[in-house]
Parts: sequence; C-alpha cells; structure tokens
Amino acid sequence: MPNESQAAKIRAGQGFVAALDQSGGSTPKALKLYGIESDAYSSDDEMFDLMHAMRTRIVEAPAFTGDKVVGAILFEKTMDREMGGKPSAAYLWEDQGVVPFLKVDKGLEAAENGVQMMKPMPELDALCERAVGHGVFGTKMRSVIGAADKAGVAANVAQQFEIGAQIAAHGLVPILEPEITISIPDKAEAEEMLRDEIGAQLDALPEGASYILKLTLPESANHYLPLIEHP
Repeated sequence: MPNESQAAKIRAGQGFVAALDQSGGSTPKALKLYGIESDAYSSDDEMFDLMHAMRTRIVEAPAFTGDKVVGAILFEKTMDREMGGKPSAAYLWEDQGVVPFLKVDKGLEAAENGVQMMKPMPELDALCERAVGHGVFGTKMRSVIGAADKAGVAANVAQQFEIGAQIAAHGLVPILEPEITISIPDKAEAEEMLRDEIGAQLDALPEGASYILKLTLPESANHYLPLIEHP
C-alpha cells in the first residue's frame, strides 16, 4: 500500500514536482548548462558522479523543501546512491519533506500511428521491488502523442495503464504521462481523444486505485476536469 502521509502530501501539497531524472543521453548537456564541460570527465562513471554531486547540491539547498517542492522524480542511479548520509529517497522524504518518485521507462519506440510507445521494460518488477525497499512512493513513465490518430492514441493510453497496473501491484502510485506534443496542428483533436481514452481506462480500474496523470496543458480551459474529478 502507498505511504499515506506521502499520499496526503501529494494530494494537498501546493508546489512543484522536481525532475531529477536525466539519464545517460541528456546528462552531458545538463552538466554543460551547470558549468561542467565534457573534458572534466573521461567515463560514464565519472560523469554520473558529477551529476549526482549536482543533484545533491540542489536537494540539500535550503529552498528545496516540501513547502515548495512536493515531489521529486529520481533516475535509477540516483535512487541507488546517497544524499546527506542516507539513501537518496529516504533523505528526500525524512529530511526535506519531498515525496520520492522513480523514472522507470527505458525511452521511446519509433513513431507509428502518430505516437511513440514506450520501449519494453523487462526488469520492471525487480525495479519496483527495489523502489519499494528504498521507500519510493511512485513512478513516472513517458510516451508521446504526435497526431490525432484514434488508434494510436488508444494504444498509447492502453500501454500506460497496462504498465501502470503492473506498477500499482507493487504498492506504488504510477504517474502516467502520455504527452501530447505542443506544436502539432491537431492538438485539440488529440486532446479530445486522449481525454476519452483515459476516462474509459479510469472507469475500468478497481475501486480505491490511485493513479496520477501528467498531461500537456490543453487548448481549452477545464478540458481534463472530468479526469480530475474521477474518484
């Protein structure tokens, strides 16, 4: 079962969810923006050491508390390391009052039917078990919708909920993120399809299930209100 005090924080908290989940591909760019050039490290291990030092500095900053940051999404390697002398997820919650989440997706497939599905996650159950052991509250996984293609949107949402159920079975709360690309010409039509598909999937969930939706801001106000109001 999810941690109830963490669940209450996520439901009622007024603040941001911090994305601390850059993986290998985006780390060099993030370090460069931080002021660390690529010649400062010569291996992936050294690169991730520098990245973890950067993340630790952010998390240990006086402003990084549950008053402003209700949650933080961690990269797997960050979960496995320490901050403030204890495991990262424990430090986030126990010392800073920030609810820890874990990024679990392995990236995107090539586009088909106007969408990009998530790549297979063969080690997901083992990863979820480790996350529970670290005191992680939930997970995050992203797929992409690039066109108002009904079959594509339906498949994309179905995959999110299918894997979400696998995650929820471990007592974790999944953040589902079927992201609509903001620049597509048929964004409003894609949002109609997305809302309907998510609504149907929510209706089919067992009573008491808890899922979080991370959605691109819609073209029309209150477009996703029926999903927000769903029990």
